[in-house]
Amino acid sequence: MMTTPVIDVEVAPEASPQQPAPRTRPRRARGALLPYLLIAPLLAAVLIALGWPLLQQFVMSLQKFGLAQQFGQEPEWVGLANYGRILTDPNMWVVFFRSVLFCAVCASLSMVIGMLIALLLTKVSSWARIALQVTLLLVWATPALVTMVIWQWLFDARYGLVNWILARIGFPDMAGFPWASTPMGVFTIAAITVIWGSLPLIVFMIYSALTQVPTEVLEAAELDGAGPWTRFRHVTMPLITPAVMIVGLLQIVWDLRVFTQIYVLQQAGVSIEETNLLGTYIYRIGIGQGEYGDASALATIVLILTLLLTWKYIAKMFAQQKEVSE
Repeated sequence: MMTTPVIDVEVAPEASPQQPAPRTRPRRARGALLPYLLIAPLLAAVLIALGWPLLQQFVMSLQKFGLAQQFGQEPEWVGLANYGRILTDPNMWVVFFRSVLFCAVCASLSMVIGMLIALLLTKVSSWARIALQVTLLLVWATPALVTMVIWQWLFDARYGLVNWILARIGFPDMAGFPWASTPMGVFTIAAITVIWGSLPLIVFMIYSALTQVPTEVLEAAELDGAGPWTRFRHVTMPLITPAVMIVGLLQIVWDLRVFTQIYVLQQAGVSIEETNLLGTYIYRIGIGQGEYGDASALATIVLILTLLLTWKYIAKMFAQQKEVSE
């Protein structure tokens, strides 16, 4: 007679309704707070280094703050009078539109040339790419004043290499041309130096984005009959747009507040009124004339205008980032 084997099955006791659930929420909360704790020192440093000076600038823009206040006299509160005086000054608007035009030219040329060089880096051999990258690093490491001295020598009226080359290739009237003595010459030299100093960051950021474009996608587009320009426009460009937008935004902000290049070139004797940009104009009002209240008001206006000019750029960048995260 066969007997059915008996299998002992140990049944786990039911969890008591009074037994506490595993504590996962505090751990999750700690994990969610960790990124904020890590960036807290950086945020504090930014608030101290930028937030406090900006607050002081705004307060000073509401005061009559001149040379007397530098020696201890109590500043007088004037409200928005400084802003009204600046906004009704025709010279300020001339300088403003001149600065916007200079920024547009420099930023556009910098982005176009930088993107072309970045594309070139993806096509050349490894040794040529390394040599070009080292050259760009040296350009980036060179101080702005040293760069200005080099370019001023290149554009020197008597011994400059630029005039010598132009005279040899069919422009004899350019021999001895005083670049630094004319407003257009000053802006030409300044634009070249600004673009020259901006190229390394643009090239490296766009090249880094180009290296992240999947080769499979480009090969598939090529198999479908897309040419180089079509592949770049419809495949490569949409993928590198976030990096291009970030570096383009930085370029607009930097080029709108150019100071060193214009200030150095103005020392050659060119008309200051005809070559002032916003950076040097604020300096002339504040340090030169001692009207720190007016200079602070103009600096605040420039900050607001910069935000307005770049707001659409920033909003689009955040929208793309949100789409990627979703």
